[in-house]
Amino acid sequence: MIGHRGAPGYRPEHSRSSYALAFEMGVDAVEPDVVVSKDGVLVVRHENEISGTTDVATRSEFADRHATKYVDGAELTGWFTEDFTWDELSTLRCRERISDVRPASASFDDEQPVLRLRDVLDAARDASLEFGREIGVVLEIKHATYFASIGWDVAALVDAELREAGWASGELPLTVESFESTVLFALQERGIRGSYVYLLEDAGRPFDLFSAHGKASLTYRQTAAPEGLDGLVGRVDGISVDKRTILRPDRLGRTAGPSRVVADAHDRGLRVFTWTCRPENRFLIGQFRTRGGPASFGDWESEWAVIREAGVDGVFVDHPDLGVEFFRA
Repeated sequence: MIGHRGAPGYRPEHSRSSYALAFEMGVDAVEPDVVVSKDGVLVVRHENEISGTTDVATRSEFADRHATKYVDGAELTGWFTEDFTWDELSTLRCRERISDVRPASASFDDEQPVLRLRDVLDAARDASLEFGREIGVVLEIKHATYFASIGWDVAALVDAELREAGWASGELPLTVESFESTVLFALQERGIRGSYVYLLEDAGRPFDLFSAHGKASLTYRQTAAPEGLDGLVGRVDGISVDKRTILRPDRLGRTAGPSRVVADAHDRGLRVFTWTCRPENRFLIGQFRTRGGPASFGDWESEWAVIREAGVDGVFVDHPDLGVEFFRA
């Protein structure tokens, strides 16, 4: 059971209280996403564009940092971590990203500072001691190819941070994941001990391979097919797929039951994780939505039951209390 950015169903994602609540609710691990600051600090944010998850847009002293960039081939406008030093980023405060769906979480806006990767690593170690159980970290590396284009070797930064924090030797439960396999392989070559998981979207291509090989690169769906999975054997320990890859809803939003992807991966000795199990109507496939609007909880138990039936090895959840109760049962 993995607390996806902590417990963002209840607190702003990647905030200190979000992680603390996830630990308290019984997760096996938490998942910080990391991006890079102007001075090479690994910052815990879902994306390097931070206008939706911090108060940066209200800070007049940073108005001149507003910019338009191309990240992984997509045009984005806002404020970006790589244009701020860590000292500047540390003055920002976390905000709920989807306040229309999670107003209770948004009530904690502007109270907590942005975190570094080191903060989460230390918090997980401390929580393991406090709660008397092993709590891991599932470290997601974001936009490694993009950051390389502006001069940052993300694998080198992660390597140095994990070694300094005491998370590189395998004594603590570490998983490294990314939508870009090249950064995973680079960390393997550096000797970082842990599990390596390749993240697969339900559509599109990984940007690192597309940058190198264009349309000759495999799509994510091709990678999740049996021949694509064959190519991952011996390279990674597992895959982590969009839940739609398992549910495979039809045009009316109905599932016929779990797809073959979990069984196919298991046949090849690969573990399978899925993201993200959320109870709100907005995030459920059509079959399991109920009345009450996007923020209301739909028939999430039925959707999650299909995922459980597929035999996944782990799930990412925004509401750890619900996840622990449902999947561990």
